[in-house]
Amino acid sequence: MFGAIRLGDDIDDFCIKCKRLSNHAIVALIEERPAKVRCLSCYSDHAFLAGIAPPKKETVKKPKPPAAEAPSPDAVVLEASPTEPLPLNVPPEA
Repeated sequence: MFGAIRLGDDIDDFCIKCKRLSNHAIVALIEERPAKVRCLSCYSDHAFLAGIAPPKKETVKKPKPPAAEAPSPDAVVLEASPTEPLPLNVPPEA
């Protein structure tokens, strides 16, 4: 570079909110290296990433438990129908 890096200097870095490489202002230094930067497009603060995009988060898919066999519709009907018919609550005819 053309000299020492100072607070407020512009630097290119990957913005985690914009998800692109853009201009940033240096907000914090540790041992003369940028530690924290502020995006000049969306004004979000984040750690200095040195222009490298962080790896994408992979969603962990849980394996589905084996499904129990569904009973056939005929079996459900047979289980639901009683051996003797239910009495109907019919009022007596007058």
